[in-house]
Amino acid sequence: MMEHPENDDLYKGLKINKGVADVPTINPYLKSRLQRKEYTPSEFVEGILAGNITILSQAVTLVESSKYEHQQIAQEVIEKCLPYAGNSVRIGITGVPGAGKSTSIDAFGMHLIEKGRKLAVLAIDPSSERSKGSILGDKTRMEELSRAKNAFIRPSPSAGSLGGVARKTRETIVLCEAAGFNSIFVETVGVGQSETAVHSMVDFFLLIQLAGTGDELQGIKRGIMEMADGIIINKADGDNIDKAKLAANQFRNALHLFPPSDSGWIPQVLTYSGYYKLGIKEIWNMVDEYIKFTKDNGYFDLKRNDQSKYWMYESINETLRDTFYHNPAVRSKITETEQQVLNNEISSFVAAKQMMDLFLENLSNK
Repeated sequence: MMEHPENDDLYKGLKINKGVADVPTINPYLKSRLQRKEYTPSEFVEGILAGNITILSQAVTLVESSKYEHQQIAQEVIEKCLPYAGNSVRIGITGVPGAGKSTSIDAFGMHLIEKGRKLAVLAIDPSSERSKGSILGDKTRMEELSRAKNAFIRPSPSAGSLGGVARKTRETIVLCEAAGFNSIFVETVGVGQSETAVHSMVDFFLLIQLAGTGDELQGIKRGIMEMADGIIINKADGDNIDKAKLAANQFRNALHLFPPSDSGWIPQVLTYSGYYKLGIKEIWNMVDEYIKFTKDNGYFDLKRNDQSKYWMYESINETLRDTFYHNPAVRSKITETEQQVLNNEISSFVAAKQMMDLFLENLSNK
C-alpha cells in the first residue's frame, strides 16, 4: 500500500511530499533540571546559615508542606536554627485592600537595603475558599525589591487556614533570621482576623490607610487601631496632600480616645507617598525610635517572650486538633455521628462529647 495514494498515476497533477517529523512538545532535558537535590537536615541548616537563598527557599517549602515526612525534617531544621534566630526587627504591615501595601513595601524595602540591611518579605496572599488556589501576585508588584540582591520575598497562600499559615510564617521567620536577614516584613491579607495572628509575631505593627476615599473615620476600627504602633496615610501627593493631612489629624484625635498601650509608646500618624517615595525616611525614623524606646524600657523582650508563650499554646491546640481528626476511631465514627445530629437524633453537644470520649478511650487503649 502506497504511503501517499495521491502520488498514484491517477493523480499526476498532485504531488504530496513527506512532512517534517513532529518535534517533542516537552523539553527532554527538563526532567533532569526539575530534579532537586534532597538535603539532610544538617545540610539544610548549613546552607541556611551560609545565606544560601535556594536552600532557604526549599526549607520554607518543607515548612509549608502538609506531608508528615516533610514536617519532621522541617521541625528538626527549625530547632537547629533557633540559636541563630532572633536578631532582626520584625515589622507587621497591614491595611485595607488597595491601600498600596505592596507598593509601599517595595519603597520601604529599598530604603532599608540602601541603609545596608538584609530584608525578608513574607507576604500572606489571599486564597480562594473554593479551590484553595492563590495568585501569589505580590512579588510582581514589588518591582525593585524583587531584583534586589539582599531581599528575599516569599508569598504564602493562606489556603483557608489562617492559624496554620500564621504558625508556618512564624517558623519561616526563624529560618530567615538564621540566614542573616535582619529586617523582616510580614504583610497581611488585609484588615480582618489575620491582623491578630500577625500582631502576635512582630515587634512593630504598621497600619496603612488612605485619604480621599470618603469618610476617613470608617477606617478607624477599635481593634486594629489598638494594635497599631504607627499609622501612615498613603498617597499623600498632588491634589491629595490636604486630604491626607486632614485624615492624619482625624486619626490622631481618635487615638486619644484609646487607653495607653502596654509599651508606653504613643502611636504616631504620618503621611507619605509610596509611589513617589515621599516621607519614607520619616516613617523608618519612627520605627527605629520605637525599637529603641521599647528596648530601653524592657518591653521589647517582654513582648517577644509573651509571643513565644502564645505560639507554644497555639501549637498545642493545633496538634491536639490534628491528632483528634486523624485518630482512626474518630475517623470511622464521625460521619455516622454527624448524620445523627442532622437527623435530630442527638444534639451537637452530646455528639461532641461522644466523639471526645471515643477519642480519649482510644488513646488510653494504646
